[in-house]
Amino acid sequence: MSLDSLMNPVSWIALPVTFAWICFIISVGSPTRFIDYDWLWLLFRSMSPYFWSALGVALAVGMSILGAAWGIFITGSSLVGASIRVPRITSKNLISVIFCEAVAIYGVIVAIILQTKIERIDSENGVFNKYAMGAGYSIFGSGITCGFANLFCGLCVGIVGSACALSDAQNSSLFVKILVVEIFGSALGLFGVIIGIIMCGGVKWTA
Repeated sequence: MSLDSLMNPVSWIALPVTFAWICFIISVGSPTRFIDYDWLWLLFRSMSPYFWSALGVALAVGMSILGAAWGIFITGSSLVGASIRVPRITSKNLISVIFCEAVAIYGVIVAIILQTKIERIDSENGVFNKYAMGAGYSIFGSGITCGFANLFCGLCVGIVGSACALSDAQNSSLFVKILVVEIFGSALGLFGVIIGIIMCGGVKWTA
């Protein structure tokens, strides 16, 4: 496998999925029994809700920052390269970088909200009650929803911002038109934030 193939975004998805599939087959123990429902039920029942809560908070902020960094990398490289020949585009197109940075702020806000939802309770004989398990799953779902939404929002804003910078370098009248597309792209992250907040709104750890 060459370096160019590893840089392909498809490889970034295919390799982790393949690795996870191999690990799953090894853990189940038989390729013919791909899904062991008894084993899965034991796995999810034995996991602490605090694990799911912490994972949700981590995904909310981590994937949001990944999306923001990826978007800034895409639009920033195009902006810096094009500004060498056309310096006038630098000031206007910094708004694309600001939009990407806002994606990371969305994740930080949701992560703080999710962290405030976590309460301390004790288990009974190593088993948590159904309210605690439901709260852990809710926080995890909220975090992963916000994280994925902001990840793809950052990619969208970065690609559109890159096109905006290059188009502005060729024709300054195109800046406002493409900026409208970028604004709509940046609104995608807000959808994940709103749904994430709603999902964790009714969380309660005890009856």
